[in-house]
Amino acid sequence: MFELSSSVGSVTAVLQAGGDVRTPATEFEAIFRVFLVLGVLVGVVVLVYMTYNAVKFRAGGPNTAEGDADRPRLGELPTGSGGGRKLFLSFGLSAVIVLSLIAWTYSSLLYVEGDPPGDDALDVEVEGYQWGWAFTYPNGYTDSTLRVPADRPVRLTLTSRDVFHNFGVPELRVKADVIPGQETDAWFVAEEPGTHTINCYELCGAGHSYMSADLVVMEPDAYETWYAGTDNSSEGSEPDGNETTSANGTTTANATLAGVLP
Repeated sequence: MFELSSSVGSVTAVLQAGGDVRTPATEFEAIFRVFLVLGVLVGVVVLVYMTYNAVKFRAGGPNTAEGDADRPRLGELPTGSGGGRKLFLSFGLSAVIVLSLIAWTYSSLLYVEGDPPGDDALDVEVEGYQWGWAFTYPNGYTDSTLRVPADRPVRLTLTSRDVFHNFGVPELRVKADVIPGQETDAWFVAEEPGTHTINCYELCGAGHSYMSADLVVMEPDAYETWYAGTDNSSEGSEPDGNETTSANGTTTANATLAGVLP
């Protein structure tokens, strides 16, 4: 279902069958499922083999050694084990499986850490502050709610106004550090319209638990209509730690944060 072509220093995005872009969410889901299946398989094999040997060589069973005649002496190598072929085969297969998993997982993480596929990604600048988020669109419009079109890559450039924060949307499998004085990048694709919650996952002060924002995924046509109604005049409505700015530029006091702010 997935195809990966790589070049020096980069990983090239390849589309899935059906035309959908490989997203960070699908990549992490694939990694989780592969490791879950292999972990269960290895656990079952180990338990079955352990149970088999426990029953076969149980005390009083037909394979119990009689006396000390067949027991190896101290320093004597056991015989009848195939000359170590079983050990070599088991270690060899294990090494191939583990190295293959490492290579596949690393290539998937390179894809997620790279740039989003295609040339139509929406660029949004994200600034975290105590205790809220400000999202700036390419036309300069700034809002406290992140609105994006469905089924289109969104590239985020994140920084912090004050202290360390961490931007995260669990449903979309996107998470990135937000560091003052530095810029970090992240991207995602929201495949279905709906509303998600953006949270801060780095303890950042008294209002940390209230540092959230809405991520509204809109139909592409509805998003274009909304975006066409924004302009640079809305930039002055950028929220601070005690205010929330709505899509139409109105600002209201945040009564919840008022109880925790110094």
